[in-house]
Amino acid sequence: MRTETSAAPLVVFRFGFGLIMLLSIIRFWANGWIEKLYLSPDFFFSYRYFEWVKPLGTWTYALFAVVALAAACIMVGYRYRAAMVVFFLGFTYIELMDKTTYLNHYYFISLLAFLLIWIPIPPGLAAARGCRVNRFYIHILRLFVAVVYFYAGLAKLNSDWLLHAQPLAIWLPARYDLPFLGDLLQQRWVHFAFAWGGALYDLAIPFLLLWRRTRVAAFLLVVIFHVLTRVLFPIGMFPYIMIVSALIFFGPELHERILAVLARGRSWVAGRRSLSARVPVWRLLPITGVLLFHLLFPFRYVLQPGELFWTEAGYRFSWRVMLMEKAGLATFRVEDGASDRRAVVDNREFLTAFQEKQMATQPDFLLEFAQFIAREYQNRGFLQPQVYVDSYVALNGRRSQPYVDPELDLTTVSRNTPVQQWLLPFQDTIYGF
Repeated sequence: MRTETSAAPLVVFRFGFGLIMLLSIIRFWANGWIEKLYLSPDFFFSYRYFEWVKPLGTWTYALFAVVALAAACIMVGYRYRAAMVVFFLGFTYIELMDKTTYLNHYYFISLLAFLLIWIPIPPGLAAARGCRVNRFYIHILRLFVAVVYFYAGLAKLNSDWLLHAQPLAIWLPARYDLPFLGDLLQQRWVHFAFAWGGALYDLAIPFLLLWRRTRVAAFLLVVIFHVLTRVLFPIGMFPYIMIVSALIFFGPELHERILAVLARGRSWVAGRRSLSARVPVWRLLPITGVLLFHLLFPFRYVLQPGELFWTEAGYRFSWRVMLMEKAGLATFRVEDGASDRRAVVDNREFLTAFQEKQMATQPDFLLEFAQFIAREYQNRGFLQPQVYVDSYVALNGRRSQPYVDPELDLTTVSRNTPVQQWLLPFQDTIYGF
């Protein structure tokens, strides 16, 4: 069996990745989100072990500029590996600056960028069309993308999604303003059609893309699915990222034609005719490590007791896309254990509206904010600040339930304490993966 194949699929993938990332950074900047999300807030929620990652003040603009420049270099194939390293480090730093902005596709981009560092991709466009690489690298990218879809499908096999069409039954009727679709989205059967159709799509699309006979039809389905989700939900550039990524499943003939159109006869950077047919150990080890992490890390939640949607212990970084609608209210009060001083906290004094909304429904946010409040009120003269929260959360259309024991002093809880030990239990059962 031949191990070499045209490098065109890798070149097109590199070009598409760089282009979408460049457009994403430009869009983010143009919409004023750098100022709104990373400069205006006074407090930022941090990821465990990455508490040291914070916005850089006005230098945050420079960070975004560097990431945009790296994306442009990736797109055209200039100093590809160095550009990918800079992009990975810069983009991941941006992702880690505030947990409030977590999105599945940010994680997807960071993990994919790290993987691409180790995959040899010829420079340029026109000259790269003649290069050949080990087909192992193309199969790796196909597997990477397939896992995202399949795991997202497995996550939808739960009773809320399949038996109650939640949270789609909450979100879809809100789009009554859409032409042609608005009235249809009010129908209960449509909610179930979207729920079951979405699960089947995610589970089946990797295999349909892999099979040559169904590949074209599957790609058209990818385009339709992601354009529709972009119309219905505010999910940014994710649909375009997945559409471009799905091209990797096509054979080299299509990619050669794409490169011919993109290059238009120009040879931007001289490329070698053939890259190494062997996969050296220094590439194989990190690639294998990334894939194992990609395959196993999403299942860490099975080691945690309690309802995943309630505790969210292991929920992030597991390709659980749009499975929850949580609404909450959290009112903090501070008492001084050394005196009779008391205070009710105005969350908006420290948080933006977006941060407060995220904080009210996520345990680690509540704990981190409570401990910040303790430090803040200690600076205001409270000798032994004790922080309590009255919190209620509604999950996927259920009635609000108490979330945290209002008599629990959150300053006595550490970030190492399992959330199940201090969060109130979920008064229902959700079946599934």
